[in-house]
Amino acid sequence: MNEHEFAELAAGHALNALSPEDAAAFDAALAEHPEWEHYAHSDAATVAALSDSVAEVPPPRALRSELLERIASVQQDHPAQTAAPASSLESVPVVPTVESRRRAWGPRAWFALAASLVLLVGVGGGAVVIAQQLNQPVAVVALERIEAAPDAQEASTTLSDGGTATVHWSESVGEVVLVSDGLPTIGDDQSYELWFVRDAGAISAGVFEPGDDGDATALLAGEMSPGDIIAVTVEPSGGSPTGAPTSDPIFAIATA
Repeated sequence: MNEHEFAELAAGHALNALSPEDAAAFDAALAEHPEWEHYAHSDAATVAALSDSVAEVPPPRALRSELLERIASVQQDHPAQTAAPASSLESVPVVPTVESRRRAWGPRAWFALAASLVLLVGVGGGAVVIAQQLNQPVAVVALERIEAAPDAQEASTTLSDGGTATVHWSESVGEVVLVSDGLPTIGDDQSYELWFVRDAGAISAGVFEPGDDGDATALLAGEMSPGDIIAVTVEPSGGSPTGAPTSDPIFAIATA
């Protein structure tokens, strides 16, 4: 089991929703990799915070039918795989694996299930809290995972016009997030592009668009190497057409 698969199981473990097979796999992985325990602590704390934050109230009468309709729509959005022609399966044993089930139930799916169960018993305003958790952007979720990691690191810089930019990363989580405010306004035909800058050159880490106030939380695509410099340039809409920066960076943050 790799670290990403363990992180997915940690959400189900916090909700006591793992199958016996996945529970055994979770315990075995934790025993082999105690450094991954922060995932379990973080998810358990989230569940505890949600359950302790609101008082129980009777749910609306129409809630059960609405939830069942939503569950049905999820099943339609994720139908079972179409069977291959029988001739192609004659010599292939079809055995469902723990890994296949695990891929089907990522962290957001586990917490969506939790939200449904909580709504069924009725937690009033708690439904809003859970919905906010589920609807968080991917970059915000990644930032929370980084900040909860024991090896979380960050580095910041001040922009020329007074804004700030901070890079957050964790080697154990394997993700890098840029948080910035006060970014300059750029044209509609332009995009901000992220870069990992190292001795071999600059490697694109994706494009992002800040909000109207210049604030942004962006998850970098790709893997950071020790000592990388995280830079941002202004490029044509959609990113550099050459795969390399076409302008000087508006800022660059060293991570070593």
